[in-house]
Amino acid sequence: MRWLIDGYNVIRRSPELSSREMVSLEEGRQALCKLLSATARASGDAFTVVFDGAGSGGTGSGRVGVTVVFSSARENADRVLIRLARQGGAVVSNDREVRQSVARAGAVVVTTDEFLARARRFRCGRARREPARREPERRRGNATRAPQGQSQAARKEGAGRAARPGTSGPGSPTLGRHREGV
Repeated sequence: MRWLIDGYNVIRRSPELSSREMVSLEEGRQALCKLLSATARASGDAFTVVFDGAGSGGTGSGRVGVTVVFSSARENADRVLIRLARQGGAVVSNDREVRQSVARAGAVVVTTDEFLARARRFRCGRARREPARREPERRRGNATRAPQGQSQAARKEGAGRAARPGTSGPGSPTLGRHREGV
């Protein structure tokens, strides 16, 4: 997944990152890039972090899996995020104007706190240690008939108990699916 990060917004919502920013802006930016890089390695996601800049702006690589964008003096970071969001991805910001504009552009919006909690899970390794959930195998053929390996009596008995389409039960295709939150 492609993540677009409102850099200073995220830094100032995290006590750990904001303490680094108190040392210097550069320290805060580096701490955020380090967090994003660790999350990128664990998740396989790509991150673009946008900061307010000066002069002509520019881009660079923050670390593995992280691209850093500085807005120009003519355009603030919020406008850059909104423009990038039109190309797709999930935008992380608590800024109300950014969230509304990004949602209108059709991108996914995630609050800073939700994102930091997700990144913390990846950084602690819990997300990697969770067992992968297997999709149940879909049976082919008549849904009201028992599998072919059962006796005729078991087939008749099982036919009366088959789940109706669209309901949860042993024959339901939605059973066991897990949707991971953002």
